[in-house]
Amino acid sequence: MNILQIHSSARPAETAGGSVSARLADEVVAGLMRRHADAHRTLRDLARTPHPALDEAALQALFTPPAQRSQAQAARVALDDALIAEVQAADTLVLAVPMYNFGITALLKNWIDAIARAKVTFEYTEHGPRGLLTGKRVYVVLTRGGVYRDQPTDTVVPYLRTVLHFLGMSEVHFIYAEGLAMGPEAEGRGLAQAREQIATLLRDDAPAPVPAESALVA
Repeated sequence: MNILQIHSSARPAETAGGSVSARLADEVVAGLMRRHADAHRTLRDLARTPHPALDEAALQALFTPPAQRSQAQAARVALDDALIAEVQAADTLVLAVPMYNFGITALLKNWIDAIARAKVTFEYTEHGPRGLLTGKRVYVVLTRGGVYRDQPTDTVVPYLRTVLHFLGMSEVHFIYAEGLAMGPEAEGRGLAQAREQIATLLRDDAPAPVPAESALVA
């Protein structure tokens, strides 16, 4: 099993007061590696190695035929190629996703923009778009200061569900850690509930197909 772990918080996990989403994602990965002796992890910490935004220069590079790209354009496309190769090689993805101002972080959006490439990770057919990143299991660790699940203010889950499915990743499990800024008691409860969800998902982890999406009660 090849596990690709993505940290998208602006804060590192290893310091006091650091990224809770990254620490919980570490717990998911540790559990997977205990269950799969052949598991190998690739960690992409987007705070430590931030990916550039999809700007005009990047678009020009992507739409220029490879043989006609300048050295700078080839180097820019190569950055995206590296992220795409990591996703293509992964059997399982573990995404650490904090909520910033009702959305995902800019770090994660830049990663998504990099891996979403027509004719490589998705394509348009006469029957509509088709994702090419199939056969992968995705665990999304969601951390929020308040409680937003199933509320109109939660734009993160609908967006991630849409974009991951668009790319072909239909087996998505959401893990909710909420109320983390609502006082020590709420924080402790939110973390305990998230860890219960992780334990259940790991207990149910198996090579056999599972429902397209699992979002356990937090």
